[in-house]
Amino acid sequence: MNASVGYRRILTLAVSVLLLGLFVFLGNNVQVPYVALGPGLTVNTLGDVRISDGKAPDGKPLERTVPVVEVKGVPTDPVDGHLNLTTVSVIDGLSLFDALGRWASRKYSLVPRETQYPPGRSTDEVREQNAAQMSGSELTAQAAALRQLNRPTRLIIQSVGSDGPANGVLRTDDEVRAVAGTPVATVEQMQTAVRAHKPGERIDLDIVRAGAPMRVTVTLGKVEGTDRAGTTKTITYLGVTPVVVNADPAMKITMNVGDIGGPSAGLMLSLALVDKLTPGSLTGGKFIAGTGTITDDGKVGPIGGITHKMEGAREKGATVFLVPADNCREALTDVPDGLTLVKVETLPGAIDALNNVVAGKAAPSCTR
Repeated sequence: MNASVGYRRILTLAVSVLLLGLFVFLGNNVQVPYVALGPGLTVNTLGDVRISDGKAPDGKPLERTVPVVEVKGVPTDPVDGHLNLTTVSVIDGLSLFDALGRWASRKYSLVPRETQYPPGRSTDEVREQNAAQMSGSELTAQAAALRQLNRPTRLIIQSVGSDGPANGVLRTDDEVRAVAGTPVATVEQMQTAVRAHKPGERIDLDIVRAGAPMRVTVTLGKVEGTDRAGTTKTITYLGVTPVVVNADPAMKITMNVGDIGGPSAGLMLSLALVDKLTPGSLTGGKFIAGTGTITDDGKVGPIGGITHKMEGAREKGATVFLVPADNCREALTDVPDGLTLVKVETLPGAIDALNNVVAGKAAPSCTR
């Protein structure tokens, strides 16, 4: 009787140890289909950043320090304080225990992996897309700042789709002045002018090619797209990618953000450029951070991971955070102590808000 009881206890203990060992093994080694989002890098757009510069003969990586926003060829004004862009860290390859630990810390949120790495696309492909978005964001940031300062810009064709209606008519670097008689100077103006016509219509475009003004005619095409409400609709299109660029040959602008991708640094890069090209200080020496996409005509758009970006900025010392208006509701769910939220909708509005902050006046705020 006692031997039987002892045997059952040993067997129960052995099975428990085996199950515990299996649970520990699975918890440490089986990846879950989630990624952890948390506070990421924050970079002062008024300062410097270290970037990769290839490899030395011995194989070791080479790095150099460069300004995040560099302007050459024209006078610039001294800057102070911080205008920090912010990011979200994405941690992939989580084991079950990793995921549970980060979730329990309340510093991270778990989201399905497919939201960050769509099925059928490799990590490298996603990284390349993010880099391309950052490159585009840098161009629109420059355009928005230059237009804000009434400095010369040009609306040019960055690329022409090989199967689009404009193929063979428009060329890369063509400057577009008017669409069907309507003057255009921004991407949105050009898109609006094109979409005012129906697919199949022939319209004239006034352009400048290699310094020579000319008029070309394009038969418009159509493509299926969705509007902001998610409704599918037919969209009139040219099949080109337009972009606004600096038109001052004396001025060269370079932006370097290091190993950061995506479009959400646009607002802060624009503000840094404005600060460097105008007298006075936009920060008043304060530590200001923020986020937001930007268009070439200065509209600020929403981004993802706002609460993580706010937390990362506060950890580094930020006291003011610029929040895209459409992100205000989410931002208010978790405001770090000591961080003042300032609502922004446009680049001019952001500049006015910063001037008020520096002067100790009320600035637009996210409200419940």
